[in-house]
Amino acid sequence: MSEHETKSIGKGMYMLGWAVFLGLMGLLFNNILDKQNNPNQSINSRTLDTGVREIQLIRNRSGHYVTPGKINNEPVTFLLDTGATFISIPANIAERLGLKKGYPHMVSTANGNIEVYSTKLKSVKIGDIEIQNLSASINPYMKSDEILLGMNMLKKLEMIQRGKTLTLRQYP
Repeated sequence: MSEHETKSIGKGMYMLGWAVFLGLMGLLFNNILDKQNNPNQSINSRTLDTGVREIQLIRNRSGHYVTPGKINNEPVTFLLDTGATFISIPANIAERLGLKKGYPHMVSTANGNIEVYSTKLKSVKIGDIEIQNLSASINPYMKSDEILLGMNMLKKLEMIQRGKTLTLRQYP
């Protein structure tokens, strides 16, 4: 093998090493950002001796509570929103979940009045907490991958906020 070929192979290996290094760093930082946006990727859920179901959520760096959950046994991501009257589901997620659009109606949002569609959810679950037969809205204007978990579910739970932790309790 000539000296030129050896240098070419060495240069290629050097570049390949950098590409692998940068790819791994990208994965690492993406994972860090995901954990900062949703520190609740693994939910701390328990059932007390009294039958009370409890979960604890940590707020993200923006001050929001984001958590994985399920709608009709399909995995979703929730953003808890005490300012939302109902659960609000982006249209693309509603389509993935197979939800049917009901009657259209107007709602008032922070960005003004919009038309959404009613729908019914068989079950909404976060950890061991589950509520059945909830109303929701399909929002064609939402572009997020997060579902706003509104007060029609949250009012059925006890909420205790201390520091960066929100405890949700469901009584039997």
